[in-house]
Amino acid sequence: MRKFSPRLARIGTEDAFSVMIKANKFEREELTPQGKKLIRLQIGEPAFNTPKHINKAAIRAIKDNQTHYTAPPGIREVRESLAKQSSKMTGVDFKLEDIVIHSGAKPSAFYTINAVIDPGDETIVFDPAWPIYASVTNYLGGTTKFIPLKEELGFQPDIEEVKAAITDRTVLMVVNTPCNPTGGVFSAEVLEALAQIAVENDLWVLSDEIYDHIVFDGDHRSILNYPGMEERTVLLNGASKTYAMTGYRMGWSATKNERMQYAIERLQTNDTSCPPAMNQWALKEAVDSPKTPAAVAEMNGEYLKRRDLIHGLVNEVPGLSANLPKGTFYLFANAKPICEKLGCNSAELADKIMREAHVLVLHGTSFGPHGEGFIRFSYVSSEEDIKEGVRRIKEWTEKLGL
Repeated sequence: MRKFSPRLARIGTEDAFSVMIKANKFEREELTPQGKKLIRLQIGEPAFNTPKHINKAAIRAIKDNQTHYTAPPGIREVRESLAKQSSKMTGVDFKLEDIVIHSGAKPSAFYTINAVIDPGDETIVFDPAWPIYASVTNYLGGTTKFIPLKEELGFQPDIEEVKAAITDRTVLMVVNTPCNPTGGVFSAEVLEALAQIAVENDLWVLSDEIYDHIVFDGDHRSILNYPGMEERTVLLNGASKTYAMTGYRMGWSATKNERMQYAIERLQTNDTSCPPAMNQWALKEAVDSPKTPAAVAEMNGEYLKRRDLIHGLVNEVPGLSANLPKGTFYLFANAKPICEKLGCNSAELADKIMREAHVLVLHGTSFGPHGEGFIRFSYVSSEEDIKEGVRRIKEWTEKLGL
């Protein structure tokens, strides 16, 4: 029998997509014949169209025949724009040579982890977390060390627990703030402490800042802004969340470390060769256009209204409680009383909510072991869907006698 590599068994997935496939089948076969539909409060995709001026830039690029290969790290002018944007958001003086543009933000994580993790090496991941960090680490034969994000600390880590987790095999620390799935934002004190740990233990840091523009309380803070971090950090960012450009698949890495720049570029050359040319020009328009700030502010204003709406409604549901998210468009709700009442885990609970309340949410363990007992809501949906979805869940829990 023809063989497959055993490492395939170690690679994970992203449940936001696999759950959607299951939900589509359930809705088509079970609900549609009854004239019902699922309320979808699970996917992390902006519920807005890409701003028109960005789409026009893509169309203009196609008409100008910008449809050919580019240099592997991307078009020079676009990289210059991203360097300025990254400098503005992090406080680090990035240059165009520090930037590699990708087909989406995931390649930034995939290439960075590939560049540093060997079998037996360890990656520190603050959990619950976007599942790709652990998936790629495990795929490469590394070990993921999950450090819990504490609900009582606003979903931030306990620094003493971070220090205790470091071993002589620890190579990489992943920092994601604002955080998917919790909506938490790391404080300046936590970031400074994590930066000190990284420097003292000579760790690489992958700083996922894709939600840097979606912060509701104060300004975005980057771990890159602390001493010793420039030479050891890779910034992960992308256009999907801020500019509602998910289908464009545009992301980028930024690092001042020349060897890491070379590694990321070489890995991309072996993978996709280069990012799509016309999409890069659309990305430049998104970053540079004077029309963009107003478009982003309008979307963020809607997210803020929906955050306050869903936070209030969810906390009225028997058996659910949730912190007020400080960023992103996610609400991570504690559902442990419901799990205890039903004798189920969070994955089983999310499935019950889909099948019995007809609302789609994600179970907390989609994001790691410390997500057990939680469910994630995405509040990108319309206000009407948020109200109806939470109403259905509340009605369902009340029938349980909670």
